[in-house]
Amino acid sequence: MDYKYRYDPESDVLAVYLSKKPFDYATEMGDLIVHFDKGDTPVYVEILNASGFLSGAAKTLPKSKQRELVHHLSAS
Repeated sequence: MDYKYRYDPESDVLAVYLSKKPFDYATEMGDLIVHFDKGDTPVYVEILNASGFLSGAAKTLPKSKQRELVHHLSAS
């Protein structure tokens, strides 16, 4: 499945859809809110304060992958 995502710059929230299944409950883990289906499988993730989260996460990638990620996100 292709993951779908949506970024709202006004609220700085990145929403990532992992599945089309309906979610049953959610768990908040800091700046992450993970929504699960009835089988406890993650189906939707919200990343609050996404720009800071992604900046920090990107720094752990090799430089070539950082450029690839920036290119991919800016093309969306």
